[in-house]
Amino acid sequence: MYWCRSKNIAGVILTVNFLAVISLSACKHDKEVSTLKFFDLKGYFKADSIKLTKLNRQVFKTVIHNKNSETKSVHIDNWGNELRLFGESDINKPAWKDSYLVENTANTLVYKAKYPELETREITINKVGDKVKRILIINHTRNLLYETREKLTYVPDSMYRIEKTQQVRLLGINRYDIRGVLN
Repeated sequence: MYWCRSKNIAGVILTVNFLAVISLSACKHDKEVSTLKFFDLKGYFKADSIKLTKLNRQVFKTVIHNKNSETKSVHIDNWGNELRLFGESDINKPAWKDSYLVENTANTLVYKAKYPELETREITINKVGDKVKRILIINHTRNLLYETREKLTYVPDSMYRIEKTQQVRLLGINRYDIRGVLN
């Protein structure tokens, strides 16, 4: 009789522990979702990349490297890769939660870096209601070997532009300007 009761108690303890673990993992997931302090740039571009891939619209793409220019009409197969720099500029990292000044008006949301070592210097999001009309991102990286400046502009369902200047010590300056206009 004693062994029977201990089996039941052990089963109850095991069940309680199992439920506690599940509850804690569920809470952790909710906490991760709710920890975004700033606009979810990474999520926004992931969703827009999926949408653009499904639409499969023609893009008039111009690539300028220094003074050489080429324009083509193309279909972008991998929008996630095409807009990668935009999503990588996301500032929702726990270590950066107090690193940006926020200016919020009726139609504009601006994040400005407080510290010069932060790569993403500024993000400006123009909205009408909850709908994003334009995103402008300024990135800057500097170290002993190189300096890179990026200006990324995105107008949903219309165009994107990546302006990049990279100065590499001993190699000189490279300028890139990539423009895509959706048709």
